[in-house]
Parts: sequence; structure tokens; C-alpha cells
Amino acid sequence: MFYGLNKFIKNLLPKSLFYRALLIVATPVIVIQLIITIVFFDSLWIKTNKGMTRALISEVKTFIEVYNNDDYDKNEITNLFSVYQDLNIEFIQNEKFDFKFDERWFSPIDRTLRRELKSRFGISEYWFNTTNYKELIDLRIKYQNGYFKFLVPKDRVTSSSARIFGLWITVPAFIMVIISLIFLKNQTRPITALAKAAEKFGKGEEIEEFKPSGASEIRQAGFEFDRMRKRILRHLNQRSEMLSGISHDLRTPLTRMKLQTAFIKDKDISNKLTEDINEMEKMLNEYLQFTSSSYLEKDELFDLSHLLKEIVKKYNNENISKNLTERIYLNGRKNLIKRCINNLIDNALKYGKKVDIDLSKKNNSIFIKIEDDGPGIPEKEYDNVFKPFYKIDKGRTEKKSSVGLGLSIASDIIRSHGGNIKLEKSKLNGLGVKIFLPV
Repeated sequence: MFYGLNKFIKNLLPKSLFYRALLIVATPVIVIQLIITIVFFDSLWIKTNKGMTRALISEVKTFIEVYNNDDYDKNEITNLFSVYQDLNIEFIQNEKFDFKFDERWFSPIDRTLRRELKSRFGISEYWFNTTNYKELIDLRIKYQNGYFKFLVPKDRVTSSSARIFGLWITVPAFIMVIISLIFLKNQTRPITALAKAAEKFGKGEEIEEFKPSGASEIRQAGFEFDRMRKRILRHLNQRSEMLSGISHDLRTPLTRMKLQTAFIKDKDISNKLTEDINEMEKMLNEYLQFTSSSYLEKDELFDLSHLLKEIVKKYNNENISKNLTERIYLNGRKNLIKRCINNLIDNALKYGKKVDIDLSKKNNSIFIKIEDDGPGIPEKEYDNVFKPFYKIDKGRTEKKSSVGLGLSIASDIIRSHGGNIKLEKSKLNGLGVKIFLPV
């Protein structure tokens, strides 16, 4: 029970730090305002209005009692009450006292008037309306063969301090909330900048010199992130330079081995050795090409739909069908994405005849799907084929031209852009490659 309630409350709360902090600041202000307002209306405004309304009804009751006394001149009494009590009084004869109430229970003025009139007069002997006139209350009291019509200023039964109080309690609260918004925005801006820098670095984009700012804790997190980023870049550069150097140095002995195999008299052995050497050379060439392009290319905004159209057009193959959503833009390294798609299409054409390419966009994600009608890959090998130089002995690896780097390079390219790549069985009963890229 408590777990479900806790989960429900968490779902109601805002997800971002800015709005959570704003809620922490604004909630006490609103609660204090409500408490003060309730106390004010209960202890001051309502009680004051009740006393003022009671005094007004007493004056009305007094007027009727005096008016009922034949010893006084009725017109003079009416004029005296109109002048000194601020009551506009009119006696209307030969009229049926049949008025319907507009029950406005939400109005404090109406509730107080109804309560006081009921205690002084019968239920069917009075009627009032507080909305017919902007500044007046229309009050009617049954009397003999007619009724008295009193037009009473509203300020006789209500205090104007409520509006002033409402203004004074609302305006400062709004000012405080606006100041809190500005302050919280300044406090969360360094966290947002740090998150964007981490996102760019995770996608492999180049980051200019990162300058931590904000509170000491946020500044410390920024410094640690920057140090980590530089260590990772240094490690990646050292590894790439070392592997590139090794790959480059291996080309010399491979060339010598090629020359030596030419002098072997046994042609069968010579052909086998030559084939192995060519395969090793192809591995080195693919790796060197990948490392040289991945670190030199800069990010740019390009039309992915147009790029896929150009790639398919260059193949000039009727067996390649495409379903591309127009004008899908991606910020990344164009040549690397192009190489990734080329690798996947080459693999699909190598092991199948038909290839389907689908491009779509949903929310903040781009989806690319490449399917073929080849023999496919066993499901248990889906994760293994992304490992460099990994080969399986079934289906798609019967051809010797594969060196085991195509899917590995494609995976590295997609992941360096912050995306993901997955394998599945295609609708053509071959292999399906699904690519997810963030916008």
C-alpha cells in the first residue's frame, strides 16, 4: 500500500530539478498565504462584515418600528433615515411580495445578510439582491399592503480592507516567486551545461574547453568531468596511434611475405598463403581507413534522407528498395554514417539478393532499418558478431571475403553518435539491422 502511494506521489512530482526546486520554494509561500488568508477572513473580515451587517439590519428594523408609530410624520422619518443613515428608502403599495431568491451561497455578503435577516424577519418577509447594482444592495422588506425598498451602499456591509489585504499578500508573493525563478534558473544552468557537455562527449562530438560554473558542488562535478574527458581522449588517442602504428608497420613484413610466396614451387601452398596474406592486408586496410576518418572528421548538420538516396543510387541495383521519410536532419559525421550504411548494405547484398531500407523519425529518435533475404545469423550470435574480427561458421560467413570488421565498425560508428544498433530476423526471412539515432 505504502509503495503504491509512494509511486503515485513520485509520478505527480515534476521530473526536472528546476521545477522540483521551484516547488520546494513555492509550496511554503503558498501554504503560508493560505493560512494567513484563512485566519484573516475568519477572525477579521467575516466578523467585521457580520457586525456591519447586523448594524444595518438593526437600523432597518428600527426604521420600520418608528415608521409604524403614528405619532411621527412618516415622510420626515424617511428623510431623516435617508440623510443620516445613508438609506435610500421607498415604500411601494399594492404590490404582491413575490420575489425569487438567487441563491449565491458562495458569496460571504449574501450568506451574512441572509443569516441576519432570518433572525429579525420571517422567511417570506424579506428579499435582497447584491448583483442588480454595482455599488448598491437592493433590500426589500414586506410591510402591510406593500413593501419597503432599501438601496444600501455595499460598503455598509463589507470592509474594503479585504481588497487591500489581498493585494498586499498577493503582489509580494508573486515578486518572491519571480525572484526565485531567476535564482533557480541561474543555479540549474550550470547543471544543464554539464549535462549537454556529457551528452555531446557521449556522442563523440568535439567539445570546446569546458568551464565549470555555479555552486561549489556543481563546479567540482564539472572539474571532475573535464578531467575524465581529457583522460579518456588521451587514452583513445594513444590506443588509436599505437594500433595504427602497429597496423602500418605490419604492412612491410606482409609485403615481404608476398614476395617470398612467389618463389614457392608448390602452387597449392603458395595460393593458400597468398590468400591468408591478402585477408590480413584487408583487415589492416579497413582498420587504418576507419581510424583515420573517425578522428579527423568534424560534426555537421546534414540531410540523412538525401544521403541514403545517394547511397542507394550509387549501387544502381533494382533489388534495393527504399522507404525514406523526407527531410530528416542529423548532426554528426557524415562520412562515417555513410560508411556505416555502406557496410550494412554490402553485407546484405553479399549474403542476399533483396534489400529493404526504411528510414523514419519518431519524437527525438531516428530509426533506420536494413533487411535482406539472406541466410541470416543465429540469434545466439547477435552480440558476438559485433566483436572485431569475430567470425561464425554458419550461413553468412561461408564466403572468405569477410574479415569480421564490417558490423564492428558499423556498431562503433553508431554508438559514437549516441545511438544503438540491434539485429533481428527480417520480414524477408534474412537478417534485419535496426539503428536508433538521437536527434
